[in-house]
Amino acid sequence: MNKPLDELLGLLDLERIEVNLFRGHSPTDRWQRVYGGQVIGQALVAANRTVKDRICHSLHGYFLRPGDPKVPILYEVDRSRDGKSFTSRRVVAIQHGKQIFHLAASFQIEEEGLNHQEDFPNVLGPDELLTEDELRKKISEKLPDEFKESFLVKNWPVEVRPIDPVDLLNPEPREPKQFNWFRARSEIPNDVALHQCVLAYMSDMTLLDTCTNPHGINFMNPKLRSASLDHAMWFHRPFKANEWLLYQQDSPSASGARGFNRGNIFNTDGKLIASVAQEGLIRVTGE
Repeated sequence: MNKPLDELLGLLDLERIEVNLFRGHSPTDRWQRVYGGQVIGQALVAANRTVKDRICHSLHGYFLRPGDPKVPILYEVDRSRDGKSFTSRRVVAIQHGKQIFHLAASFQIEEEGLNHQEDFPNVLGPDELLTEDELRKKISEKLPDEFKESFLVKNWPVEVRPIDPVDLLNPEPREPKQFNWFRARSEIPNDVALHQCVLAYMSDMTLLDTCTNPHGINFMNPKLRSASLDHAMWFHRPFKANEWLLYQQDSPSASGARGFNRGNIFNTDGKLIASVAQEGLIRVTGE
C-alpha cells in the first residue's frame, strides 16, 4: 500500500459516534484549510454508512465555510427517504458548531435500462506522457530554490498526468478545456462504495483551474483568490479508482467572480463512468 493512499483510506474510515453521526479527521501538514474533495468524500462515506444494497448515482454539495484541518469534522446524516428503488440522504458537515458543507446524495438499486454515452476523446494515453515525477522535476528547475524541495515532495495519494500541461510560471491564455489522466496510487479494496468515495475525493482536483485558462492566470499567481462553491457528481458505470481514468474538463462560462466547470470521466476502455459539474469563486485582486 502507498503511504499517502493509506492515509486517504484512513481519512475515509469515519468513526461512528451515534446512529446517524460520524466523525472524520484531516491531514494537518498540507493546507491552512481542508481540501474540498476530502469533505465530499467523507460526507459520501457517512451517507453510505446508512444505506444497504444500493449504490450512489448522484450527489450535490455546497461549500459553506472553510474547513479547519486542526479539529475533527462531524457528519450528521438525515435519512430523508427509503423508497422501493431509490434512497435519499442529506449530510451536514459541522465544525465549531457551524455548518461548513452539506451534501444531498441519491442511491439506487441495480437496474437495466437504455444505454448511450458521449464518445471517448482522441487523446494521448497515460503511458505516452511524462510521469508525475518527470513533470515535477521539469517544472521545479524553473522555480526559486526555496520552493524546489517542497514541490518535489510526493505526499499526494493521487497520480496526475496532464495532457498539454499549462506553464505554471508563465501561463498564456488558452481554451477553457483540459485533459488529465489520474488514478489512486495503489490498490484499493474491492468495494464499489469506497471506489466512489475515492473518486469523489479526486474529482475536486484540477477542475476549477479550467475556467482560469482563457485569462492566462493560475493558482500560483498571488492575485488569484479561488475556492469551490458547489460540486455535483453523477456515477454512470462501474470503475476502479486505482486504474487510469481520463478527466475531460471544460468551462463554458465565467462571470460575476465565478467560474463554471464541467467534467466527464472515462476509463481506458472508453466507458463514460462519471460526470462532474462545479462552480467556484474566481476573484482577481489588485485590478
